[in-house]
Amino acid sequence: MDITAKGSAIRLGILALTASVAATLNSCTSAPSPQQNQSSASSNGAVKIDGSSTVFPITEAVAKEYKLNKNGNSEIQVAFSGTSAGFKKFCAGETDISNASRPILTDEVEACRQAGVRYIELPIAYDALTVAVHPQNDWAKDITIAELKKIWEPAAQGKITSWNQVRSSWPNKPLKLYGAGGESGTFDYFTEATVGKTRASRTDYTASEDDNVLVPGVGTDPNALGYFGYAYYEANQNRLKALAVNSGDGAVLPARQAVENAQYQPLSRPLLMYVNAKYAQNKPEVRAFVEFYLKNANRLVNTVGYIPLPEEGYHIAFVHFERGKVGTVFAGEQKLNLTIGELLRQEAKF
Repeated sequence: MDITAKGSAIRLGILALTASVAATLNSCTSAPSPQQNQSSASSNGAVKIDGSSTVFPITEAVAKEYKLNKNGNSEIQVAFSGTSAGFKKFCAGETDISNASRPILTDEVEACRQAGVRYIELPIAYDALTVAVHPQNDWAKDITIAELKKIWEPAAQGKITSWNQVRSSWPNKPLKLYGAGGESGTFDYFTEATVGKTRASRTDYTASEDDNVLVPGVGTDPNALGYFGYAYYEANQNRLKALAVNSGDGAVLPARQAVENAQYQPLSRPLLMYVNAKYAQNKPEVRAFVEFYLKNANRLVNTVGYIPLPEEGYHIAFVHFERGKVGTVFAGEQKLNLTIGELLRQEAKF
């Protein structure tokens, strides 16, 4: 199927979803558990947000505009500790909203269940997870998924240490690696997409949950290779070079059109936020902020370098939120190669 046909198919699918969304959402459940944990997150008017550093730029942009245009007195606390660490706080009732660069996983679903924390899952954007090198790297222009596995799999530790070990035509220069830390959803997603198993990775690399640590690492070392969210690459194109990724159908650079047309696989992924259902019901500040977020996400996602959902996607998310639809469409698992159209079909059926 060519690019035009793929784009047309997605648009037709979205139109069908819009026509059916009202009927499919009639079964939504809105009442949160009366046993849900109370904690410091509900003790004052501040909206507390933590989690993914990948999603952080979107939420930060929304928070700034919300305070500027909606309510200058609102206290919106946006932090990042990584998706996994963010879920630990969220399931303990310590935050109102958890940003996530991957879906909530089975053990986190169980942790929230045991704590009585019910959540509303809201997709907010798409990311083209980017593999980048220094601009002075004049030998690498593309890389295959098999080569990424060769670099990052646990067996590579202490063994794959130079560029020519990855591809024989590349020079015998040291390979310096930068990547996500163990609390990061990017780490979970990247390892499954490239190595084939979640959290299976060599550990002899510079790791951080903060992409602002990884970017200058790659951007100052001509022998470096790293991975992080597309927004961090786009904001630093003067000191980074993205590699085209070849998963078997030709090398594709990370870009909005490539994600929209399902070409940049398997490194395109949905970005999400999870809202504590009880706090959404009981804290007007949380409800007002999330409503503002969903109404303005399409525009603000663009400003920070990610790929917005179609308007219909935000409409579905808004209806889910207003109806208090709790749970997840991902069944506690990551899903690779999930296109925007497929995500919206799942959301409409939820």
